[in-house]
Amino acid sequence: MKAHKVFLVSLLIALPAWGAEVAGVRIDEQSSLAGANLVLNGAGLRKLIFFNVYAMGLYLPKKAANAAEAVAMEGPKRVSLHMLRDVGAARFTKALTEGIEQNHSEAEVKALQPRIDALVAAMAEVGEAKKGSTITLDWNGSATLIGVDGKPAGKPIDGADFYRALLRIWLGEHPVQEDLKKALVGAAQ
Repeated sequence: MKAHKVFLVSLLIALPAWGAEVAGVRIDEQSSLAGANLVLNGAGLRKLIFFNVYAMGLYLPKKAANAAEAVAMEGPKRVSLHMLRDVGAARFTKALTEGIEQNHSEAEVKALQPRIDALVAAMAEVGEAKKGSTITLDWNGSATLIGVDGKPAGKPIDGADFYRALLRIWLGEHPVQEDLKKALVGAAQ
């Protein structure tokens, strides 16, 4: 009987902690980046008309009660996009660029443009965001790092202002999808 209990405990320890399930995708409760443990602040589904595009998780150093707090929070952060359909690099980066433009003034977009171009170049290297792949947009405290299935894509993109601009795509005044924004920061908004 004692061996049975030890076996059950070892199974529980070995199981990963799931923070959420979105459109059949299990999103981890925690992540780590730049030596920091991050917690899942929220998770949701990006839809376009009738299509599920990606399941998304937002990881922060600690829980944020609202979008403004999440965007302004210091420390490493991660946006994790779990692709639910194939999306070409041009279409993917166009959507990201439009999200930035909708949440920033013309002058702000102009100041961000060289870094937006670096993001576009990194995604062009990837070619296509394939169904089943995971794209991460990480802030390590000094640069935005893009990853596809755990492998780096493109060069680091400097500037906390650029990462905040990325977050505003989903958490800004004009988010790409209002119910996704609410899912990422919870109903406490």
